[in-house]
Amino acid sequence: MTTQDIFGDVAELLAKLNPAQVMKIKAPEAVSKKVEILVLKKKEGIISTKEAVELERLLALDLLITLAKVKAVKLARA
Repeated sequence: MTTQDIFGDVAELLAKLNPAQVMKIKAPEAVSKKVEILVLKKKEGIISTKEAVELERLLALDLLITLAKVKAVKLARA
């Protein structure tokens, strides 16, 4: 089982809890700004190891939420 498979399975479980609520999930503005700053630092080559780990975790969380939303939309249409 790949990491992508695991994310898909967890996203499906989340989507089934309440598809309408899952579709409304949105990152707070502060989190979006943090990601922008970290991505810029990475592009400029000045990101610290700690910041790189944080960025990877935030991007993984974003992927999970996106997958859950896609699955929620499919469940709502079914």
